[in-house]
Amino acid sequence: MPIPSALVASLPSTAPFLGPETLERQLGRKFTLRLGANESPFGPSPRAIEAMVAQAAQGQNYSQPDGWDLRAAIAAHHGVRVEEVMVGTGIDDLLALLCRAYCDPGDFVVTTLGSYPTLEYGALGAGAQIARVSYRNDAVDLAALLAEVLRTDARIVYVANPDNPSGSLLTSKELSDFRAQLPERTLLLMDEAYADFTNDLPPIDTSDASVVRVRTFSKGYGMAGLRVGYAVGHVEMVGLIDRIRMHFGVNSVAAAGAIASLEDPEFLRFVVQQADLGRVKMEALAESLGLRALPSHTNFVLVDFGTKDRAVSAMKALLEAGIFVRKPGQPPLDRGVRITIPRLEDFDLFAEKLTTVCQSLQA
Repeated sequence: MPIPSALVASLPSTAPFLGPETLERQLGRKFTLRLGANESPFGPSPRAIEAMVAQAAQGQNYSQPDGWDLRAAIAAHHGVRVEEVMVGTGIDDLLALLCRAYCDPGDFVVTTLGSYPTLEYGALGAGAQIARVSYRNDAVDLAALLAEVLRTDARIVYVANPDNPSGSLLTSKELSDFRAQLPERTLLLMDEAYADFTNDLPPIDTSDASVVRVRTFSKGYGMAGLRVGYAVGHVEMVGLIDRIRMHFGVNSVAAAGAIASLEDPEFLRFVVQQADLGRVKMEALAESLGLRALPSHTNFVLVDFGTKDRAVSAMKALLEAGIFVRKPGQPPLDRGVRITIPRLEDFDLFAEKLTTVCQSLQA
């Protein structure tokens, strides 16, 4: 039998997420509501669907190996140069590429314990070591991250903003002060998957070679299954990724949908407005049930059940009731269940199920 590389052989055989389809097979039934992966309940823009249908008819042609048209659309959207944008098959793809580009075996990547987990798969796959700090007051602790960067001489520090799974948001000033204290050799990797749901993010500065922003079309634009993400930053960073990326990664149908999505800002505004309204209703529902929804700047809320055991019981009961949800696996947020904001027309059904679950927990 061929011998695998020592690095790959040392990696754990695990997956970051258990998909809802897997859970449906285990439960033997379909979910009524999918509220566990922060997918948009509204799907893609009608313009995006139309563009993708048209592009599918040209499926015999390869996609653009350099992704130029999509990169140009994203660059125009953010007011940067095409050379300062790189696309990938979702943020997960880009996280792994950035770890490969900036980490040698044994280097450290610093992150928050319990934050978005896929970064760690990319880091370990590059041979890096992971250093983790805890949340503080249910939010990312920049002071602790900085201390760990200095202790480990880390090559990458990861900050999700808004954060997943807490939903918390760091201010532009907090991030600016944090960046100013980082060593120049440390890359600040800012995961802004939920950027569409907030207006309080720092302006994009592509002149700073020590900062990269990654975003996605999965959330506000409703294209999670089509896998389109992008990185914005210094031309040197883009050039490094370009050396190791899969050049036909983003398929032509997905690219057409992403471009059309950027041309339909009214649809995105509708999605964000609905999330804002639903979040208020979710917070009120939690309060009425004696629970607390953590403040969120995303399309989901983390509902605090007080203890890990109660949160596990609530999640299992919701799954049995046909509602797909997830929960954080690490303290201190493992006391909560993360719930995607449903469509307003589905909210009453969800409220009924959650109320029943809470009553069963009190029995």
